[in-house]
Amino acid sequence: MDLQLQDKIFMVAASSKGLGFGIAQELARNGATVCIASRTEADVEKAAEKLRSKTGANVYASVADMADPDSIRNWISDVTLAFEQIDGLVVNAGGPPPGNFDDFDDQHWEAAFNLTLMSAVRLIRGVLPAMRTSGGGSILTITSLSVKEPINGLLLSNVFRSGVTSLVKSLSNELAAENIRVNNLVPGRIDTDRVKALDQNISEKSGATAQQVKEKFEASIPLGRYGTVEEFGKAGAFLLSPAASYITGVSLAVDGGILKTVW
Repeated sequence: MDLQLQDKIFMVAASSKGLGFGIAQELARNGATVCIASRTEADVEKAAEKLRSKTGANVYASVADMADPDSIRNWISDVTLAFEQIDGLVVNAGGPPPGNFDDFDDQHWEAAFNLTLMSAVRLIRGVLPAMRTSGGGSILTITSLSVKEPINGLLLSNVFRSGVTSLVKSLSNELAAENIRVNNLVPGRIDTDRVKALDQNISEKSGATAQQVKEKFEASIPLGRYGTVEEFGKAGAFLLSPAASYITGVSLAVDGGILKTVW
């Protein structure tokens, strides 16, 4: 399938590794220019060189912190000045810390609200003028299975990622008339550093080894394994692309079948 991404400009937040990198890589493989960002210059430059060597694509690397409003504004401004267009945006940020209700005070809640929900609001708000000028665009947020089935021990993620999903559905209706599509990509157990850290956290609390934790999860996944960032990236690139031009307001699970819900 031709995703029709040649000459398209995509911004991918928090993309030096993991899920964001997976989407950036697939966009680049299909001829898009990708603008990636990470909090650490060394990490984002390393990721950019990796993408260039693997795909031959044009990769624009920036240092940007999704918890910092000024950093988000500066990143979007730099990309707009460099390319004069933004065709697509991937909303992504590091996840809030794991824990249960009694583990968190107001500062934890405010930090998670700022990182998870407000980063999405600020990123989307920032790219809309460029998309409107060019006559449309595509926005994709990365959330979690917790938006469909709350996950024990991930209370902050459960609450604020659900807010992002509601934002996506609301905006898909608001922006459809302007040819701007908004979708949500829902990862299951994808083999990333974040998931490894969550498995380790469970390991430390349960007494099982991290490998045993992983094997227990794999036994509950119909496809019997964790997904790869490449598999996740292909789904993301499709939803962002003109090939998905009649898809908006959906939450697509890339989870190996682990979700039990029918919606």
